[in-house]
Amino acid sequence: MLENFKDKRVFITGSTGFKGSWLSYILKLSGAKVMGYALDPISSRSHYNDLKLKDKIVQIKGDIRDRDKLMSTMMDFKPDYVFHLAAQALVRPSYDDPFNTFETNVLGSVNLLDSVLATPSVRSLVYITSDKCYENNEWIWGYRENDKLGGRDPYSASKAAAELVFSSYLQSFISKNKKLGAASVRAGNVIGGGDWAIDRIVPDCVKSIANNVPIILRNPQATRPWQHVLEPLSGYLLLALNLYDNPKSFSGSWNFGPSTFEIATVGDVAYSMVKYFNKGSVVNEGNIGQPHEAGLLQLNCDKAHQKLKWKPTWGLKKTLNVTADWYKRVLDGEKVSNVTQEQVYEYFGGIK
Repeated sequence: MLENFKDKRVFITGSTGFKGSWLSYILKLSGAKVMGYALDPISSRSHYNDLKLKDKIVQIKGDIRDRDKLMSTMMDFKPDYVFHLAAQALVRPSYDDPFNTFETNVLGSVNLLDSVLATPSVRSLVYITSDKCYENNEWIWGYRENDKLGGRDPYSASKAAAELVFSSYLQSFISKNKKLGAASVRAGNVIGGGDWAIDRIVPDCVKSIANNVPIILRNPQATRPWQHVLEPLSGYLLLALNLYDNPKSFSGSWNFGPSTFEIATVGDVAYSMVKYFNKGSVVNEGNIGQPHEAGLLQLNCDKAHQKLKWKPTWGLKKTLNVTADWYKRVLDGEKVSNVTQEQVYEYFGGIK
């Protein structure tokens, strides 16, 4: 699959983020001509910096809220593919700064869509939102692409709004261009090496273990559709190729998540990290007085399974082990690019 991106021009917003850095690296390994458009990494340490991606791709420092810069940059680059990942991507900070969350995730996405429409070279757009775009009723079954959108917290609401924006543009403008395919994609909670963001379970575990302090959990019984970062990225890449070749059949919305039979709690993830590192402890602090966060959320991915022939490659146990192994090896001194490349090759079976 990845060989199909060789020599193609790929524009990625949010390239300095966790998922964006993995995607940029994969496409660079594939031989694509990659341009990233993003702000500097928000963490003091980042996968983007550790991979030295600024020396491997063309990186433009830019904010998706800067409409003129975003549009002119994309038009000048003339990409074949666009992956939109730039966002304010965390629930808890959205309570502290709802304005920035909505401005970035909604108006920034409008700027991205207008930039795509103004760039005739674009043949395929993958517009990443979140599984949290669904109105969460704490159902035990997975949400389908046509289920109701909504969100209680500002982050979730902003992603639901971004989906409504995409749907409007798809029906009003994109559908009129027979050479342009566009899809919004919704993935579950991704984990994997290189995530150093604050207020995320795996980085919090790694930092606590490395500093010999207990891992503090607010809601250990909360379940999430955990998946390795390479799982949804493989779906995005496969979908992008299909959008390029057959835009009418593959435009729309898609879920990419793990099997609903593999349910794990936040506590399960924390204890698996402790077990793998063979050190550390877990303390349940409780969620009293904390902002609301969903307790149960799953995705139905039948559409991707049947139409794209996509399915998860790594089960939960493999995902947890590969994630812990990445951090352990890097903390023990191995080169980030070597460990990352090894995992990319293992997942995709190499790059032809």
